[in-house]
Amino acid sequence: MRYIIKIVMVLSLTVMLTMVKAQTAKWSAEKANAWYNIQPWLTGCNYQPNNAINQLEMFQAATFDPQTIDRELGWAKSLGFNVMRVFLHHVAWTSDKEGFKKRLNQYLDISSKHGIKTMLVFFDDCWNDGYFAGKQPEPKVGVHNSGWVRDPGTTIRSNPDSLKMLETYVKDIMTTHKNDQRVLLWDLYNEPGNKQYYDKSLPLLKMVFEWARAVNPSQPLTAGVWRWDEKFTELNKFQLENSDIITYHNYSYTDVHKKKIEELKALGRPLMCTEYMARRNGSLFANIMPMLKKEKIGAINWGFIAGKTNTIYAWDTPMPNGKEPELWFHDILRKDGTPFSEQEIITIKALTGVK
Repeated sequence: MRYIIKIVMVLSLTVMLTMVKAQTAKWSAEKANAWYNIQPWLTGCNYQPNNAINQLEMFQAATFDPQTIDRELGWAKSLGFNVMRVFLHHVAWTSDKEGFKKRLNQYLDISSKHGIKTMLVFFDDCWNDGYFAGKQPEPKVGVHNSGWVRDPGTTIRSNPDSLKMLETYVKDIMTTHKNDQRVLLWDLYNEPGNKQYYDKSLPLLKMVFEWARAVNPSQPLTAGVWRWDEKFTELNKFQLENSDIITYHNYSYTDVHKKKIEELKALGRPLMCTEYMARRNGSLFANIMPMLKKEKIGAINWGFIAGKTNTIYAWDTPMPNGKEPELWFHDILRKDGTPFSEQEIITIKALTGVK
């Protein structure tokens, strides 16, 4: 009898472990496509309010501005946009955990009021390595994203003692919103390997997927591919093999972008382009957005409101005099809601079905 009981206990434990593994595994292609097929065509922007230079200024208590966010997301709704990609930062959480969570919830309420869902981004290897809580620097005149900050940056990521803090942060935010219908999906790591980190970003990338799978949210997980040379081979492989929904960045002209789409379609999963539209590069609403709609690919361009991020200026072409460039690099609207290009607004509305 004891032998039989022992066998039953072992079998029960095996079944339980199998169930847990199934719950926390990558979504099947069938599940991912079923999820995507019930969504509208997903269109929108990477969003920063005009008066926030970076992720911290957007969400810290002294500078969080729900009135501006409400006004600007109202403009987004008027264009037919239904999703915004929004970056978080762990320092906003470590310096004011409950306040940050309250403000994030308030942002989601505002966004939801306008019929806009949110793609939340955790880590990011782009731009400035140093950061701090409190008052953020003023923009450098004519310099693209002069105040944007990485997360977690070199100091934190090279300190093993910090990993538990990052894990707690990710799990806290995800657990709070794991069944939140206002959150479309979780973008776990923006452009891993950027700033010459390369494979140094792979351990953290793997860990954040592990932490997210442990939470087992109802929303899909992703980390977008963005570079295709040899130094990114292992990063790309891991991202593509572990993302429920395939996301990618592409600022190229139509032919190059189309070729990349064909490569990614072979994976048999839904596709979302989470960064495009750099006018100088020929990545425009007029040529890229119709292609994405035809291919049923989510279209989320970089930049919405011209402001402190200075992303009307090109990545590599600062303008020390601060003069507005004749051709904006990113962004759609000025602070008062007027567009850089009336024709672009016509194009966007025609594609999103807004009259």
